[in-house]
Amino acid sequence: MDIYDDFFETLIPEDQILQRCKELGAEITEKYKEDGVIAVGILRGCTLFYTELVKHIHCPVIFDFMFVSSYGNEMVSSGVVKIERDLETNIKGKNVLLIDDIIDTGRTLANLQEMLQVRHPKTIDICTMLDKKAKRESFVQVDFSAFDIDDCFVVGYGLDYKQFYRNMPYIGKLIDGKQPALDQFLSKFE
Repeated sequence: MDIYDDFFETLIPEDQILQRCKELGAEITEKYKEDGVIAVGILRGCTLFYTELVKHIHCPVIFDFMFVSSYGNEMVSSGVVKIERDLETNIKGKNVLLIDDIIDTGRTLANLQEMLQVRHPKTIDICTMLDKKAKRESFVQVDFSAFDIDDCFVVGYGLDYKQFYRNMPYIGKLIDGKQPALDQFLSKFE
């Protein structure tokens, strides 16, 4: 029994995530082996996926990060994209790979791509751990995706609920009907 079992069921186990990171790393290496890439992690959710993924990219890589918020403490995106931390790296003429934890509506990454295009990168590609296509509202081209998932609320491996559960070592799906009990449990820590 694990501390998460009362509220979440395993959707994607850790070993599958690790295997997909190796596979995606090989694909990304192949694409950028000639010119290298700036790997831009979208904080905070990308952290565990980003860390595992970049270990398997075997070409020149520059690390950079953006802190972008559209969820706050809610289970659905507000639609308002707020840039909290911008890039430090000049991306002009460079390959940029945006690495995110999950894409659902697509609004956040569509807005980021538009914003970054004015900086004249050579390319901007997107890599995501989870792709929730059923929720897509804005067109966004996903170039590398670890897993497609159905429309469900997930946490773990960087994904959170009210800033909790990012440290769960797998992707967990909220068990139907458990949100009130989860909220009550978490109220002790807020």
